[in-house]
Amino acid sequence: REISSAKEEVPSRKGYPGYLYSDLAFLYERAGMLKNGKGAITFIPILTMPNDDITHPIPDLTGYITEGQIVLSRDLANKDINPPINVMPSLSRLMKDGIGEGFTREDHTDLANQMFSSFSKVLEVRSLAQIVGESDLSEIDQLYMAYGKQFELEFLNQGYSERRTIIESLDIGWKILSILPPEALDRLDEAMIRKYYRR
Repeated sequence: REISSAKEEVPSRKGYPGYLYSDLAFLYERAGMLKNGKGAITFIPILTMPNDDITHPIPDLTGYITEGQIVLSRDLANKDINPPINVMPSLSRLMKDGIGEGFTREDHTDLANQMFSSFSKVLEVRSLAQIVGESDLSEIDQLYMAYGKQFELEFLNQGYSERRTIIESLDIGWKILSILPPEALDRLDEAMIRKYYRR
């Protein structure tokens, strides 16, 4: 902001210069360029967000430039969940090209979609539980609470030295999803549920 003012430039969002996006893109792309060779270097920028604000211009614009983002959560870290990945704002724009039949397993895409959808519902139910109390939740909402707890403890949480394969993670995902009744699994087809559901 101070540099923009000193250069007598019109400030943009939160006082940052309007060309910040192109400057960040230049820096990030330059970091992965190779001379006299084929291929590229994977660049993983690590950012701290002022007041954990993901809408701050630097993390926000970085998210548009990079092919994905992993957002960490202080709340999960305080619960001793490692790695403390906040799955809802985290994303990969390349994942769809490397999962599913022929890459990982046939159910990977649909399972991931269902797990995220169900965890989104968990966040709604947790908000409701803060208002009415957990004991007054409906039976299905209590199942979502149980799913959310196991999602964090079993699926997200991995020991520092734990070596878990993708297939093991998919199996854990099905185990946890099986807490919910089959009719709640609206992102999965019946054949997939019959094959992998564990109740």
